[in-house]
Amino acid sequence: MGVKQAVVCRFQGICKERNMAYNELASVSGVTPSSVYSMMNPSRENVSIVLIKKLCDGLDMSLGEFFNAREFDELEQEIR
Repeated sequence: MGVKQAVVCRFQGICKERNMAYNELASVSGVTPSSVYSMMNPSRENVSIVLIKKLCDGLDMSLGEFFNAREFDELEQEIR
């Protein structure tokens, strides 16, 4: 799993735990729904740390809490 996919999986898991739709995540985070749906799109290769920070703010979660997850401990090596 790559880092972008790990970020998406983490947000998907949080939304599922909180019974939150992606539109609601966008709303509480002050971003457009298209930003969230674009991030979730598998064809998009990158996601900005600024977007991650805004989404974490909307979830009342620090970046440390967000990245302290199994998904990030099991990342593949990016340098090949």
